[in-house]
Amino acid sequence: MAGLFLKVFLVGVSSLGCLYPFMDFCFRGETRGQKPNFVIILADDMGWGDLGANWAETKDTANLDKLAAEGMRFVDFHAAASTCSPSRASLLTGRLGLRNGVTHNFAVTSVGGLPLNETTLAEVLQRAGYITGMIGKWHLGHHGSFHPNFRGFDYYFGIPYSHDMGCTDTPGYNYPPCPACPRRHQPSRNLERDCYSDVALPLYENLNIVEQPVNLSSLARKYAEKATQFIQQARASGRPFLLYVGLAHMHVPLSRPQRSAGPWDRRPYAAGLREMDRLVGQIKDKVDRTAKNNTFLWFTGDNGPWAQKCELAGSVGPFLGSWQSRQGGSPAKQTTWEGGHRVPALVYWPGRVPTNVTSTALLSVLDIFPTVVALAGASLPGDRHFDGLDASEVLFGGAPAGHRVLFHPNSGAAGEDGALETVRLERYKAFYVTGGAKACDGSVGPEQHHEPPLIFNLDDDAAEAAPLERGSAEYQRVLPKVREALRGVLRDIADDHISRADYTRDPSVTPCCNPQRTACRCQAV
Repeated sequence: MAGLFLKVFLVGVSSLGCLYPFMDFCFRGETRGQKPNFVIILADDMGWGDLGANWAETKDTANLDKLAAEGMRFVDFHAAASTCSPSRASLLTGRLGLRNGVTHNFAVTSVGGLPLNETTLAEVLQRAGYITGMIGKWHLGHHGSFHPNFRGFDYYFGIPYSHDMGCTDTPGYNYPPCPACPRRHQPSRNLERDCYSDVALPLYENLNIVEQPVNLSSLARKYAEKATQFIQQARASGRPFLLYVGLAHMHVPLSRPQRSAGPWDRRPYAAGLREMDRLVGQIKDKVDRTAKNNTFLWFTGDNGPWAQKCELAGSVGPFLGSWQSRQGGSPAKQTTWEGGHRVPALVYWPGRVPTNVTSTALLSVLDIFPTVVALAGASLPGDRHFDGLDASEVLFGGAPAGHRVLFHPNSGAAGEDGALETVRLERYKAFYVTGGAKACDGSVGPEQHHEPPLIFNLDDDAAEAAPLERGSAEYQRVLPKVREALRGVLRDIADDHISRADYTRDPSVTPCCNPQRTACRCQAV
């Protein structure tokens, strides 16, 4: 099972010398005596096909396309889960949900969050001398010690969960539409089933709620301002920095601009893409002006598009999940079909990452943690196993391959949450369980178990339309390798230091800056 799992123990440069001599980059991650800075930008519900450099025929992502031309684009890059909290937990721990305990989403009333015995990327870099900041969506627990300020981030500005999980005065575009927050003396709202409670959406700066409800129309501008301020202040301190930005885009509700004009009304998703693209461009421009040659920027997504939102959802490109579509339901977000977890991914580091390169290496959001830790010259916790790998040789050395095997956890559409019943083995993909999430037409695909599994050859069938014939020589050759890979990861998890998340709910932990006012309203500062 060598190569399936990463169990890394980093040692000092004095004993190993230079790990990447071909890029003037020594083992401790120092470039000409300086540790690199890191900017990680995570889009929300963005489709693989939304990125112009990948698939889209429109020019809605001009800044991201420029980023791809000036860096490296990955076309076989995957979220670690197909829904919000598990994907983010894996990014920050380098571990699948069966290890880190986060197997489904946290709620507004969740008492717990990412287990406290899990070590986050921010905590590792903080101990290595980094200033750490997080801007945007957290969704890994907001109550008590689960707040970002207690999970390794020196600075936090953002929303503690998805921005549809509370009402606002500027509801934006959603399907079905959700009403604005109630005001004093208004009758209780008749909520749609997909709309959240009458508690307003909070905006935090560090431990304080500074706005409730959030003005979604100005949120992108505020995120850009706070991100650029953090970069400027971190640079002025003389210390290296980690900035993690969890974008609200492209999750619904899509914001309405403060001055609504034609294109927004006709094509809100495309307008949202352009707004997100401008925000990313502003962050990149700040990096280029202040720390261009010593900052590694990684852009990717948390999962695929939310198909039940119809025209307010993104594009999966060629990854149509056609077999599932014929059974019913959506093969995108919440599923283990390619549309659910294959996401856009770009990296940028002038003078280090080669320019205008498209990589077909099989990589994952899980790889961000070990890669960044290695480049920072920090040490991974030695008492647990990791599912990610250090992708440095792919990024800097041009290695053609990444993982041989990836595991895609169940994420809500079928099977037990977090269970590993979908296996990617090189160009093959095996399903022991299938099911469709809620589609635009309201249909949901039935949960079906497969023993022996369905196996697709993704090189020949990116749309996952027709599984291999079970009696074929190709199927019989691949099946034993799939079974051994799955047995191996389950054995490894059983022997690992694993965590259990607390999913208890209690209405009293709901963020509320003023319980005496309707919808917990408070003044913006």
